[in-house]
Amino acid sequence: MLRFLPILLLPLLFACGTDGTNAPTERTDVELRAHADSLAHAYLITDGHVDLPYRLKVKNFRLEREMLGIPVETSEGDFDYVRAVKGGLDAPFMSIYIPSSLQEEPGGSPALADSLIDMVKGIAAAHPDKFRIATSPDDLEQNFRDGVMSLPMGMENGSPIEDRLERVQEYYNKGIRYITLTHAKDNLISDSSYDTLNTNGGLSPFGEEVVKEMNRVGIMVDVSHISDSAFWDVMEITDVPVIASHSSVRKFTPGFQRNMDDDMIERLGENGGVIQINFGSTFLDGALRERQDSLRGVLLNRLAEAGYEDGSDERQAMIDSFQQENPTLYSDLEMVADHIDHVVEIAGIDHVGLGSDFDGVGDSLPTGLKDVADYPNLIYTLLKRGYSDEDIKKIVSGNVLRVWRAVEAASSARG
Repeated sequence: MLRFLPILLLPLLFACGTDGTNAPTERTDVELRAHADSLAHAYLITDGHVDLPYRLKVKNFRLEREMLGIPVETSEGDFDYVRAVKGGLDAPFMSIYIPSSLQEEPGGSPALADSLIDMVKGIAAAHPDKFRIATSPDDLEQNFRDGVMSLPMGMENGSPIEDRLERVQEYYNKGIRYITLTHAKDNLISDSSYDTLNTNGGLSPFGEEVVKEMNRVGIMVDVSHISDSAFWDVMEITDVPVIASHSSVRKFTPGFQRNMDDDMIERLGENGGVIQINFGSTFLDGALRERQDSLRGVLLNRLAEAGYEDGSDERQAMIDSFQQENPTLYSDLEMVADHIDHVVEIAGIDHVGLGSDFDGVGDSLPTGLKDVADYPNLIYTLLKRGYSDEDIKKIVSGNVLRVWRAVEAASSARG
C-alpha cells in the first residue's frame, strides 16, 4: 500500500504551502494536472448518462463468450472499462434507451427495455471483478471501496410503461433507478422538447400518476427531453428532488428547448435537484449548432440534386468528400465549464453534475472530452477556474448521491 501514498497525498500537499504552513501556494500547470488526476481517482465519479447498451445492441451485440470483451477494451465508441478506469469513472448510469419509433408498436418498448436490462446484467455477471449492478448510493460507495465499477441503470423514455402504472414498480424491481419520461416524441406520459404536437399540454393525466408512482417506489424523475410545460407540471407534482440526467444550459443555445432555461434551473435548485451537463457540442454552443445545421442542409441539397440511391457507393463518396471539405466543428472543455459556471451562478454548487451522453451524441464531443478517459481534463479546467476540491466532489458525484438518497428516504418513509 505504501506505493500509493504519493498519489493519495497530492490533495493534501497541494493545499499546503511549501514551507509546511497551510498557506495556499500557486500551483504550476503540471501540478494542477496531477492534482486533477488525483481527484478523479480519489473521488467517486458518476456520469448520469452513457448509451453503451444501445450502442452494443445496434452492433448486434450478443452475450456470447467470445463477445464479452467488448465493454472491457475496444477502439469503438466512447466507453470501455480500460478507458473508464484511466479517467476515474466509477459509476456510469447505463442508459436503457428506447427509441420513440417503438411507441406505436404494442409490446415493442418493453421488449427492448428487458433486452437491454438483461444485457447490462449479463456484462456484470461475465466480469464480476470489474462490474457490478448497483441499485443504491450505498452500492456505489461500497463498490468504489472494493475497486469495482458500478453499473446503475436509468431508462431513457418511459414508453415501456405503456398504459400500465404497475410497471413503474416492476422496473424498479428490475433495477431501474431513474426514468426519462419521454424522448424524441410525445408519449402517453409526457410531451417531448423535440416534438411540436403538444399532445398532452405537458404531462398527461396518466403522466401525473406516473410521477407520483415514481416518487412512491423510489425511482428518480428525469426531466431531460421533456417539454417546458411538462417540466413545470413535474415541479408541481413531485415531492422529492428530480434530476436532468443529460441536459445543458439554454443560455448558450437560444431556442433549443432540449436544454434548460434559467427559470427552470432556478426552480430545479429550489426543488433540491441536479442538472447533469451534456457534453455534446450542439448542446454546448448554439452558434456551432447553427453552422452544423446549415452544412447539413447544404449536403442534403447536393445529395438530392445528384440523385444517388441511399446506401450507394457514390452517395457515400459524396458524403465523405463533403465532410473532408467541411470538417466537423467541436466545442471544447471551456464551454462545458461555462455551462457548469452558469448553473452554479443560478442555482448554486449543490445543483450541478455530469451527464456526458457518451455513446449517444455521435461525433460531436468537445475537444478534450472525447471519451471516458477524459474526466481529469474537465476537473483540471474547473480547478483553474477556482473550484475547490469539495466543489469538485459535489459535481462529480456528491450532488447526485444526495438527490438519490432523498428519493430513497422519501420512498421508505411512505412504507
